[in-house]
Amino acid sequence: MQIIVLMKPVPDMEKVKFDTEKGTIIRESSELQINPFDLHAIELAVQIKEKVGGQVTVMSMAPLHAQEALRDAIARGCDGAILLSDKRFAGADTLATAYALASGIKKLGKFDLIIAGEKSVDGDTAQVPAEVAEFLNIPHASYVSKLIDVGENTVRVLTEQESPYEVELKLPALLQVTKEVAKPRVPLLKDKLRARKASIEIWTAESLSDVADVKQFGFSGSPTWVAKIIVPKPKTRNKQVLKPEEGIQKIIEILKKEGLL
Repeated sequence: MQIIVLMKPVPDMEKVKFDTEKGTIIRESSELQINPFDLHAIELAVQIKEKVGGQVTVMSMAPLHAQEALRDAIARGCDGAILLSDKRFAGADTLATAYALASGIKKLGKFDLIIAGEKSVDGDTAQVPAEVAEFLNIPHASYVSKLIDVGENTVRVLTEQESPYEVELKLPALLQVTKEVAKPRVPLLKDKLRARKASIEIWTAESLSDVADVKQFGFSGSPTWVAKIIVPKPKTRNKQVLKPEEGIQKIIEILKKEGLL
């Protein structure tokens, strides 16, 4: 079975910087790591491979310094990695991102199953996986919490929305999975060493020109954009150190002053 995992390398949200004028994240300002939700997608893909055989390829659209995140995915059991990286991909909204990823999948060729995480910690839209499936014209299921069965032509899963229910999809298909679907494994040292030597394919916008309209990549292909980003400034709080007998009375006085007592 040929499985593709869509993985988003994300920055450390406590360290990353923002371009407040363009309304974008400056991804080069922080090291990139596997989006936590995508760890569960990787684990499910590897478990399926171990059960029925096949190959798992992880695909990302990100700057070149995201290669370490892709190597982490290889250490966790993926067999190969493809990085879509080009300045022409920059500024993409969810639609342009999905179009680029779908184009990469078309270029890759035959596949049976695509697995993606529920959402990303930086964008939190949860839109891209379903959009990829629509571009590829394949069935898809969201909020998949359990894999029930995978066969030669179908996959059966449990989805969690208003209420849980079983869904059977004809392959090829896309699954957007929650963190309950599989517990990520911890890569062993030997796997990390193997991943260091693995080669990562780099595809540019030009690499996809035979299967896509490059004008639909990046900002030029995005019908939506972030109008403004505001980074909230931390508020300073007054602090007083009081003895226990004084503190109780002081708290009562403050609560009365604020009209809370």
